[in-house]
Amino acid sequence: MPIITLTTDFGNKDHFVGSIKGTIYKELKEAVVVDISHHVTPFHIQECAYLLKNAYKSFPEGSIHIVGVDSELTPENKHIAVYVDKHYFITADNGVISLILAEVQPDKVVEINLPNNPYSSFPVLDVFVPVACHIFRGGTLEVVGKPFSALKQSREFAPRISNDGNTITGSVIYIDNYGNVVTNITKSLVEAYRNGRNLTLEARNKKLRQIHNNYSGIINYELDPSNRKGPGDLLALFNASGYVELAIYKSNPETVGGAATLLGLNYRDTVIINFK
Repeated sequence: MPIITLTTDFGNKDHFVGSIKGTIYKELKEAVVVDISHHVTPFHIQECAYLLKNAYKSFPEGSIHIVGVDSELTPENKHIAVYVDKHYFITADNGVISLILAEVQPDKVVEINLPNNPYSSFPVLDVFVPVACHIFRGGTLEVVGKPFSALKQSREFAPRISNDGNTITGSVIYIDNYGNVVTNITKSLVEAYRNGRNLTLEARNKKLRQIHNNYSGIINYELDPSNRKGPGDLLALFNASGYVELAIYKSNPETVGGAATLLGLNYRDTVIINFK
């Protein structure tokens, strides 16, 4: 039995998410519906893609992912269903699929064309949910749409290598619930150019000379607690998804602030790593 996931920018204040789930359960009482996130920044497909890229592989093959970000139907934003990497994605053709699966080619893409489907201001409910229920019951994509080959391509900025391989210039791609700053610099890229050398990470006016493998890596437990780094200190680490991340150890962004606010970093701002 496939799982249905939901990723939207609807938040939880309004009725939207409840209506989606209620409609699914009305059609499929045995369904399992999992929320990935409903707090994507409105219309921010890059942020949506980051979340899904790092979440969908945790679900069983055959899972059905409803993507409700920038989903209104227009001549330039068609509704599509995609089968790729043994998962189904139901979304608008706004570039999010190319960002989620940059290295994987879809096995099948159809432009959704449901009979008697209204031109709706709530397409996630009126279009995406019926398609998800159809797939859940074992239906094929050919029944809900026609082949579609003009999948919109979107590319996130890639890190730039310069200074004869001594400098990596990256950018911020995501800020999480803790105010931690995720960059597009991967651990594999750092290790490919580091070659055992020392490094300096620069973000705004801060410099860090070590990238840890976990958050508590900043703490030297051999020192007396009064003499070692800890809560409130800035660190860099390779996060669970393999990206360089900046964090304030055990910081509450609602009180003292997170790395994003304390460093003044926003989406696409620059982070630099120098080797020597």
